Amino acid sequence: MLNEITILAFTAASIGFFHTLFGPDHYLPFIMMSKARNWKMRKTMLITFLCGLGHVGSSIVLGFIGISVGIAISKIEMFESFRGNMAAWAFIVFGFVYLVWGIRQAIRNKPHTHLHIHGDGSEHEHLHSHKKEHSHVHGKKNITPWVLFTIFVLGPCEPLIPILMYPSAKSSISGLIFITLIFAVVTISTMMTVVYLASLGYKFVPMKKMERFSHAIAGFIIMFSGLGIQLLGL
Repeated sequence: MLNEITILAFTAASIGFFHTLFGPDHYLPFIMMSKARNWKMRKTMLITFLCGLGHVGSSIVLGFIGISVGIAISKIEMFESFRGNMAAWAFIVFGFVYLVWGIRQAIRNKPHTHLHIHGDGSEHEHLHSHKKEHSHVHGKKNITPWVLFTIFVLGPCEPLIPILMYPSAKSSISGLIFITLIFAVVTISTMMTVVYLASLGYKFVPMKKMERFSHAIAGFIIMFSGLGIQLLGL
């Protein structure tokens, strides 16, 4: 029994790491939204952690319910597949809406010149942008983190229940809890590590000319992540 739990523990850590690393939807939305909305690193990490917790937690709750009431694993997998489909479409719709909004913002914030005439008759022009004037409006009523959290709660951890929870439950309840915790910790840690490192690296990417398109780019990347889940099964 101990040997079986040890094997499952290594399996849980490996699956948690590679499942997250090879699934760009686990980190790209946070990296892009952090850049577009100028989140501080602390806020980015907190949002990533909470979304990761919701992502893993929803599957854990479903798995424990299935095990406790004896629901067939095939039915659980069908429901998880349905949730995954919903999450993919949620990413696509949210990304598309944000893309359109970002393009609209980019057009509105296009730099332009203003002519100023002084009392002495002299005049001059200066380059002007409305970016700073409008940024505070979206900051106070920002629902983006809640949208991301909702999508990640919808999104299942496909390998958790059939590959890890059901086999470990056959050994003991303590083994089930142990294996589940390993998977959760590794998955969330991998998400946060990738987001942290990528966000640090992103600061050195020259995007001055493309800065006003940052929201549109973020929306496109999120939509692309959803399409990757839906079409490629990432």
